[in-house]
Amino acid sequence: MLNVIYKETLENVDWAEMKETLRLDNFDNGRNPEQLRISFENSFAACIAYAEGRIIGTVRALSDGVCNAYIVDVWTLSAFRHQGIASKMIQIVLDKLPGQHVYLFTDDAVEFYKKLGFKEQGIGLGKVVGKWLVN
Repeated sequence: MLNVIYKETLENVDWAEMKETLRLDNFDNGRNPEQLRISFENSFAACIAYAEGRIIGTVRALSDGVCNAYIVDVWTLSAFRHQGIASKMIQIVLDKLPGQHVYLFTDDAVEFYKKLGFKEQGIGLGKVVGKWLVN
């Protein structure tokens, strides 16, 4: 049985490893290791899953700490999918968001999120201010 460790702290995260693993698994959105670090550190809550000392999953939440939260960067390394890892990470993060409306966007995993209690809502809107990842 796979021994997965779920960490809610960002101590000793190898951001370069995360970047390379995301790239190799086709889940890289262009952030460099430093931008990944800043993204995770500025989150309200985060969970990183490890197996055999390597990063195999991530989830993080942005929140005002009162009523609104947004789940982002839900990812499990392809070789480890369908084993409950993402579900566990999401639950760890949701436990930090009591009483809040939690929103997320997905274009390919609607049924997965419905199994976790999420309900489809109206389509959101988005805008990149300036040039993507230049800030």
